Amino acid sequence: MANKKPPKDMDVTKKIKDAAGAAFHRAHRALETAEDAAMNAVDATANTISNLLDDEEEEKK
Repeated sequence: MANKKPPKDMDVTKKIKDAAGAAFHRAHRALETAEDAAMNAVDATANTISNLLDDEEEEKK
């Protein structure tokens, strides 16, 4: 039996699917990076506020 190649349109379809998958993964990683940065900013802000409030409590004693 001869070794048949897939039709050209199957090659194009696979390339489109692979490219779309790669683009999705890049976008997903970018969103995760943005989320991490935002949460780090929130954590830093919360820590700063907590420290300021603790300092005020210490000054009242």
